[in-house]
Amino acid sequence: MANLLDFNENDMLGRVTSVDTEQIIIEIENGTVMNKICVGNLVAIETAKQHEKIIALIDKVIRKYIENYEDEDDEIDEMMVSSADYIKVSIIGTYHSVYGSTHDLFKRGVETFPQIESKCYGISGQNLQNFMNILGKDIDADKRLKIGSFMMDTAADAVLDGNKFFQRHAAVLGSTGSGKSWCIASILEKASVLKYTNIIVFDMHGEYKSLSEGSESIAQRFRIAGPGDLEVTKPDVLFLPYWLLNREELLSMILDRSDSNAPNQASRFTRHIRDLKEETLKREGKTDTLKTFTVDSPIPFLMSELIQKLTIDDTTKGVGKNGAAVKGEWEGKLTRFISRLETKIGDKTYGFMFQPTDEAQKYDWLGAILCKLLGYTDGEKGIKIIDFSEVPSDVLPVVTGTLARLLYDVQFWMDPEKRTPFTIICDEAHLYLPVKEDADSVQKQALYNFERIAKEGRKYGVSILPVSQRPADVSKTILSQCNNFIVLRLTNERDKGVIKNLLPDALKSTIEFLPLLDVGEALVVGDAILLPSKIVLDKPSDTHKPISATRNFWDEWDNKEPDNAAIVDAIEALRKQCRV
Repeated sequence: MANLLDFNENDMLGRVTSVDTEQIIIEIENGTVMNKICVGNLVAIETAKQHEKIIALIDKVIRKYIENYEDEDDEIDEMMVSSADYIKVSIIGTYHSVYGSTHDLFKRGVETFPQIESKCYGISGQNLQNFMNILGKDIDADKRLKIGSFMMDTAADAVLDGNKFFQRHAAVLGSTGSGKSWCIASILEKASVLKYTNIIVFDMHGEYKSLSEGSESIAQRFRIAGPGDLEVTKPDVLFLPYWLLNREELLSMILDRSDSNAPNQASRFTRHIRDLKEETLKREGKTDTLKTFTVDSPIPFLMSELIQKLTIDDTTKGVGKNGAAVKGEWEGKLTRFISRLETKIGDKTYGFMFQPTDEAQKYDWLGAILCKLLGYTDGEKGIKIIDFSEVPSDVLPVVTGTLARLLYDVQFWMDPEKRTPFTIICDEAHLYLPVKEDADSVQKQALYNFERIAKEGRKYGVSILPVSQRPADVSKTILSQCNNFIVLRLTNERDKGVIKNLLPDALKSTIEFLPLLDVGEALVVGDAILLPSKIVLDKPSDTHKPISATRNFWDEWDNKEPDNAAIVDAIEALRKQCRV
């Protein structure tokens, strides 16, 4: 059987002059081939095994000038200048023309390193097409996730292993306007054809709304309740009532740690919440749960009753030895805490949390809402988009972290045989998953929840996919747990440095390509793809394009008249804190 990679002397570039565990230096024997050699091209290098060739990526092309002196009669009369050409390549993997019973297999890593003087061939033309076709052939048809085409051969599909891409966490990173949203929309389109797709998108700006609209919709859309939804609700509106938050999440929003009475406030707050949850369980007849529940268990209670109990503590006098009234144990120590709590409750921008509907206060409500997000209903879409655009920025980390924690906890406690895996796509991750050293108390709670998923989620069928324009501002713990990266154009040195530290040493030179990428072009690296490659990403269909396209300022200044009525409407929306 003929090898798919078939080289002749015209393909030969030169011979090996230096080898280490990651890089090889080739001396080019024929200077005329230098105009065919480009950084980013692939080469094949012979090894001692006949059926193996090392596949490597050209990192650097070098021409050295050498000064030679002609010595006649012990005097230097003339200086001659000659040149020597070299290329430096990074090892990517090994091509096996025969591997056991398999033919034409590409594997990562190296079993046999090349020797000095081994021949090196350029991979181009038909050999390049054949090699690109090898890359995806071992991925089963039902696992194939096509994301675009290879830049070095646009006729070859760039295919990821869908299992490895989602199960081991992934990240989509790139500067604003580089094509991240289109990339996510395209991936969602591909995933939507599966029967039981289970993906939840945390949409920070409402830009994925188009995926849930029209006859070609591929997703269900929910949005966190805004101030305009508190009196009349709609089926797509989500409330996240306060009782879903655990003790630390609630305290991070209300407690002032600098207050000298903070320990007393936290103590009474905790005690009363536990008592109120216990009363709910008794009313519901949940005797088994009564034995083991904790203050963090998501059990409904009324905030008005909590404030009533705290107020009694804050105003109750104590009784002295002679029966006279004295200052109570908690008297005056909870005043500021109650005030902060009442301020949050009265602020309609927090209505989705502190002013839930009567339905959201029922014991069975949590089961119904999580079945919508994690379960399956015939005729409904498996991709769920949750619009957080009306959530105040200061509470965004708590809201996203609480929802992620609930989704993960339900999966954790579910019978392993009945779990369906799901992925959370974290749009604009830098807004609520910051570097730990820069996080405040609210953000640290969200970080704890997401980092727990990043470190342990794979075992329970939960993965996350952070999307960010500022990878330097995203939790290092979360990014370090990602095994797949789609990196679009990046120009900031700090951001490039983060990516560089996440990649194997042999691939770090590829980071220098990032500022040169065009919109919709990406470097794709990770377990899901055999060959780290520059890829032209597929665009989503016109009906599913996200609402995030870069505006053409110059054109619109020439053609589009400002709308005064729209400005007035926007002012009213600002006052109402509601776009609807």
